[in-house]
Amino acid sequence: MLSCPDPVTDLWKTGSHPLEAIFAPRSVAVVGATERPGSVGRTVLWNLISHPFGGTVYPINPKRRNVLGIQAFDRIASLPEAPDLAIIAIPAPGVPAVVQECVDVGVKGAIILSAGFKEIGAEGIELERQIQAIAAGRLRLIGPNCLGVQNPLTGLNATFASQVARRGNVGFISQSGALCTSILDWSLRENVGFSAFISLGSMLDVGWGDLIDYLGDDPHTHSIVIYMESIGDARAFLSAAREVALSKPIIVIKAGRTEAAAQAAASHTGSLTGSDAVLDAAFRRCGVLRVDHIEELFDAAEVLAKQPRPRGDRLSIITNAGGPGVLATDALIRAGGTLAELSAARVDALSGALPAHWSHGNPVDILGDAEPARFAQALKTTLADPNSDGCLVVLTPQAMTDPTATAQAVVETWQASGSTQPILASWMGGAEVDAGEDILNRAGIPTYRYSDQAARLFGLLWQHSYALKALYETPTLTTNHGIDRAKVAAILQAAQAEARPVLTEADSKAVLAAYGIPVVPTQVAATIEEAIAAADSIGYPVVLKLYSHTLTHKTDVGGVQLNLDSSHAVRRAFDRICTSVAEKAGAEHFQGVTVQPMIRVDGYELILGSSQDPQFGPVLLFGTGGQLVEVFQDSAIALPPLNSTLARRLMEQTRIHHALQGVRGRKAVDLDALEQLLVRFSQLVAEQPGIAAIDINPLLV
Repeated sequence: MLSCPDPVTDLWKTGSHPLEAIFAPRSVAVVGATERPGSVGRTVLWNLISHPFGGTVYPINPKRRNVLGIQAFDRIASLPEAPDLAIIAIPAPGVPAVVQECVDVGVKGAIILSAGFKEIGAEGIELERQIQAIAAGRLRLIGPNCLGVQNPLTGLNATFASQVARRGNVGFISQSGALCTSILDWSLRENVGFSAFISLGSMLDVGWGDLIDYLGDDPHTHSIVIYMESIGDARAFLSAAREVALSKPIIVIKAGRTEAAAQAAASHTGSLTGSDAVLDAAFRRCGVLRVDHIEELFDAAEVLAKQPRPRGDRLSIITNAGGPGVLATDALIRAGGTLAELSAARVDALSGALPAHWSHGNPVDILGDAEPARFAQALKTTLADPNSDGCLVVLTPQAMTDPTATAQAVVETWQASGSTQPILASWMGGAEVDAGEDILNRAGIPTYRYSDQAARLFGLLWQHSYALKALYETPTLTTNHGIDRAKVAAILQAAQAEARPVLTEADSKAVLAAYGIPVVPTQVAATIEEAIAAADSIGYPVVLKLYSHTLTHKTDVGGVQLNLDSSHAVRRAFDRICTSVAEKAGAEHFQGVTVQPMIRVDGYELILGSSQDPQFGPVLLFGTGGQLVEVFQDSAIALPPLNSTLARRLMEQTRIHHALQGVRGRKAVDLDALEQLLVRFSQLVAEQPGIAAIDINPLLV
């Protein structure tokens, strides 16, 4: 008697995957199969029977005895067996009843090709609700409003596309069916092959996390390429991507960077697209590489499959023409890379092997008359340089150039070097360089027709390598270290009991102090006399700020008075704040003032904050702060919690980080202490979900 593996102890995942019924079915029912020319039902049935996949196909049509010469059945329940997969191609209103029938007879998977669901509004949303209620836990669904799926390895073509993808090792998932057909057409011309070709549609059930998990287990899939409009279940995506990204690259092009594109994507899928900056942070955190252009999707997949990941961001460029080297340098810098600074020993070695007029630096311009041996010598020397993390070889076909022999020399030199640097090539030109390109590609060296394209790909390689290092960082929440969680709970509960949506400044500082975040000593004063007494105890000069249960932007209502050096100045400042608030917002918003010492810090004003993202939960923001925070627009985003390494990485994404390291004679700030402050702040927002938003601005360092 056979037994199924226990999922708890099945460490090698030998059991059948829940999506196996969709991608490797033994029998398929086509609901809505017809002979009407041009119809979806006819096209998908024809695709299934004209591309044998090793299973049985059952047309479902209550009005016909056969469709395309195959016996038809009036309903799924009439079939001689429960099919593994049902493909539904009927008008949307009839889909819930078909899904119910699938569940009743034990169908394991379904693909809903039909449109007319949440993208049309309330009526479609109700249909989706009905389908979800019927299928929950009993039937896995792809769609609705999708093209279908292809498994080129088995021959399955469960789509209404006009062509079938080539066999290969790239798993492609797209939320846009139309983009699927365009990519399919392009891939056939470019000889790109796929292990799976999936149109996901509106993700009513099966989402990104499910498919990443499935393709991650698939030994035939070496990389996963995604066109995304909305992320759906964000936590499922992050969990699956983190597990798979270390073994298989995941490359995403996410539509909706601009507000107009986000609105278009939302209307297309009927889903929220989410904050683009938060998505970037999420992708980085789980090791996903995001690209901006469709061609970069497959370029990145190719180079990650063929070449090792770079250890750093330094690229060496070898070229027989100055212009392409300059273009490549520009593209490299824009993509986040840097030019390698060749060691003195390597420069001397190159000077001994190259003509006197070579560039004596990087890019290594070996001049237009370079023969294959000169390319080989320059490459051998550069690959041995410890200051280089990658190498790009650029050839332009000049009168004395031999693109084919040079390609062979590059391959032999690279293979003999034993180098672990990634190597890319740009054989610029047309038919004259085709043979050389073919030699390079067959040897595993990716080639590009333009040098800037190749340099940009190296930048993407480095971004991916850098992001993957973060996957080894597993922050944990500490349980002690002087954190007063009870005090924070009491403050938040009191605010909720009083129906106050905004904490006062004093309460906010008490929350921060409870997590060990240093704050300026603050006293609350409801009257002038209390304010003077507080100032006397603190010592002059002092600052008075509005104390309000409702207003947060104090400067907008004249609620800040600085550098008060006497009790008389405090009295006048109190009156000014009271009068200004009454005039600009209303007297009911004035509950007094806070009194604080006037602190003069010859340092930097930063901002550290957090807000709740509807898809990812709490999100951290760090950057340049002060009153002009919106003007400078210098900030970076991360997901909590952080450890020291992740905190440092967050700071490194900002321009102010360069100044914090010391600039123009100014000493560096205590970056270790700042890291720990970020770690504690991240723990605060991770542990206190009742805090919807919190800002420290300015954070003085």
